[in-house]
Amino acid sequence: MHFYELHEGDNDVFSDALLAHEEEYEPDEFFELVQSIRRRIQDSFEHDTLVEAIAVELEREHGFVHVSDDRLTAAVNVSRDDEENHLVPTGRDDDDDDADEPDDADETVDTDYITIHATLDPDLKSRTN
Repeated sequence: MHFYELHEGDNDVFSDALLAHEEEYEPDEFFELVQSIRRRIQDSFEHDTLVEAIAVELEREHGFVHVSDDRLTAAVNVSRDDEENHLVPTGRDDDDDDADEPDDADETVDTDYITIHATLDPDLKSRTN
């Protein structure tokens, strides 16, 4: 298994995505593949971030596995302080063993946070909203 990573952002705000593939791609080949997908979807993606949208396309079209939060079996917060060590909720449904509860297809997973970075130019005369 070979692992790949996508990064997006600057020093203040960033996002990344981990991917895995059974075949090894040369770094330049992987870069060109990512760039071709980026050019195609950058103005029309529906995911929270561009890297997430590219990762989904790599999975759908090229057999990569996007190691997203909803695929995690377990997540652990680790600290030197004992009281700060704990399991972290993942995107998976933790109560799969409750057969008597109906599945809710519209159920969403709450996230701890999402970051949006915006720059406002108050002198700009033309704004769409």
